[in-house]
Amino acid sequence: MSTGSGSGSGEGPDDGQNPFKGTPFEQFFSGGIPGLGGAGGAGGAMPDLSALFGQIQAMMQPYDGALNWSVAEDIARKSVAQSPDPTPSQREKDAVADAIRLADHWLDEATGFPSAVTTTAAWSRADWIVQTLEVWKVLVEPVAEQSVKGVSSALPPEAQAAAGPILGMLGKAIGAMLANQVGSALGGLAGEVLTASDIGLPLSAPGRAALVPANVATFAEGLDVSEDDVVLYLALREAAHQRLFASVPWLRDHLLGAVKDYAGGLEINAEGLQSRIEEQMRGIDPSNPESMQKLIEGGLFDLPKSPAQQAALERLEIALALVEGWVDEVVGQATESRMPAALRLQEAVRRRRAAGGPAEETFAALVGLELRPRRLRDASTLWGSLRQRQGTEARDGVWTHPDLLPTSADLDDPLGFREDAAAPERLTEDDFDTELRKLLDGE
Repeated sequence: MSTGSGSGSGEGPDDGQNPFKGTPFEQFFSGGIPGLGGAGGAGGAMPDLSALFGQIQAMMQPYDGALNWSVAEDIARKSVAQSPDPTPSQREKDAVADAIRLADHWLDEATGFPSAVTTTAAWSRADWIVQTLEVWKVLVEPVAEQSVKGVSSALPPEAQAAAGPILGMLGKAIGAMLANQVGSALGGLAGEVLTASDIGLPLSAPGRAALVPANVATFAEGLDVSEDDVVLYLALREAAHQRLFASVPWLRDHLLGAVKDYAGGLEINAEGLQSRIEEQMRGIDPSNPESMQKLIEGGLFDLPKSPAQQAALERLEIALALVEGWVDEVVGQATESRMPAALRLQEAVRRRRAAGGPAEETFAALVGLELRPRRLRDASTLWGSLRQRQGTEARDGVWTHPDLLPTSADLDDPLGFREDAAAPERLTEDDFDTELRKLLDGE
């Protein structure tokens, strides 16, 4: 009696009992993968699915969407709870509110975009998770959904029809494992972020400016700068982000749309998926949840990016660089004659954003998205050069429409962006009256 995955005698998978025959999942359910083989009955038939999924049933409770966000949030909160996460004191809340109030006053002279801060907050790391989770759902869900769908779409139509219920279970299991990874990544990010807008995306509710005092204190260590200056500088960045996103209503959808376009371009090649599954599942023990986790950690969805994905990633990278570069330039202008430590803090923030942290690397490995702008310095130089040549109004006016934004080629030559455009000529009142009369007289 054959127990292999090949063509054996009796009622083996070659007799049509394996709906995945001839697909990337043939070995998964035929007993040919070490660690999974032998779970089936005589003749190498379908394995006992209860043995395969028994250890992950707790993660497969009913949930909507491609990802179990209740699990993700729970894991993220447990992650930050592993180290002290004090609730911000009233003194810290007052310090944040005062710093943001002063920051807004300074920014009034650096940009024509009005203040957009309606409330201020000092968050614990757990607060950051709760307050930003809804936006993370918008960011991660499309990528997770396409990843889960890609598993079944890699199968021929006849196999999809025959294995529908099993694919549904497999999709839920993958979604649950993705939730574990997302939760771990968010928990890691919560231990690194300094403000609500720290990664350049509008994560908080509109108008809510927030800092994470515990992380700010860690960031301030070794900078040889007073903690008050550190808080004020970060408050300036947070308030500048709030102004930009409030004054440019299309910007939020522009950034999140690039993420959705990235997800829409996800392509899973059946042949490539088969070899990846075989590689990742060698030695997987279905009775060991940590072993099953390797399906994701091992890079099951770390697939070559399609041309559509590459284009979406480039748009996102440029947009993030332009946002961070504008904030960098505006804050630099606001602090130029007021804060001697600003240049040191600017360089510290730039290095931190360019290097990223372990949690950002985890997130990038999970969904393929880089959260850090690689061209922040170029973008900051571009905005500063434009302001010096044409003024603050011209610099901020570029945000009027997405078609006006600098391109990758413009970032290659930041000093040359609109170099042929001079500042508008200023007219005296008499000149204005003269030109108005000419216009009214039809000249």
